[in-house]
Amino acid sequence: MFPPEILKKVKLIELSTRKIVNNLFAGEYHTAFKGQGMMFKDFREYVPGDDVRSISWALTARTGKTFVKNFEEERELTLMLVVDISGSNDFGSTKNFKGEVMSWVAGLMAFAAIKNKDQVGLLLFSDQVEHFVPPKKGQGHVQRLLRDLFYIKPKRSGTSITSAVQFLQGFLKKRSVVLLISDFQDKNFGQALRYLGQKHDVIACWVKDPAEENFPDLGLIDLQDPESGEIITVDSSSSSFRRNYKIQQAKFRGELEQELRKSQVDLVPILTQEDFLNPLIKFFQKRRRR
Repeated sequence: MFPPEILKKVKLIELSTRKIVNNLFAGEYHTAFKGQGMMFKDFREYVPGDDVRSISWALTARTGKTFVKNFEEERELTLMLVVDISGSNDFGSTKNFKGEVMSWVAGLMAFAAIKNKDQVGLLLFSDQVEHFVPPKKGQGHVQRLLRDLFYIKPKRSGTSITSAVQFLQGFLKKRSVVLLISDFQDKNFGQALRYLGQKHDVIACWVKDPAEENFPDLGLIDLQDPESGEIITVDSSSSSFRRNYKIQQAKFRGELEQELRKSQVDLVPILTQEDFLNPLIKFFQKRRRR
């Protein structure tokens, strides 16, 4: 049912990310996310230093030996991959488009989740929810998510993070990890993220292209907004244009970082020309030290 080029991409990302997960990433993922609580495992004999509050007095009375209750972390998590597939992701000044990097990040996280026996689901959005797959476990399920990532094309070109977040609020009943992967070319989504973050562990993965921060000197060119379709002509050789552009991008970054801090959402910036694995590992290591 899927074109051969889609299946080839799925196989490539599966082989590449599985090796990374098996050799390195799964442990970082495991330690970065806490379980949902503690659950009873079994009893064992008391040893000096054990918390006396964990003593099972009923079993101690029956056996004549002091036993304590042994607990373990209830590890199973639900990971929701919320991936932006709006028009602005069809851009790239290096070997990868932003949308391609987003798909690779989502694939890596999905394989890390099933390696840790967690559930993983997928939501694709533009300025509306384009596609949704409820969380499940298993290798076959992740392969299905990857096929959808590469195969599903958006019906709309705009971006509405609020629409995606509000959909999740209605669906997710228990605490989950929500990885929002986007270039964040949107406004007025802070309140929706704050509400989501009150119940769930929300992480923003900001994928951006280097040309979006430092506009290259290409002379007189036409630029088209991929989401609105608007076309403007700019003189990119003008130093004042590039300077003003850089100021606007710095302002955008500052506003985004401030909005995410207010929403208590962690930020992982990823540039398309870099190895996307390193920013994720650094983020997980930092989170582990908290």
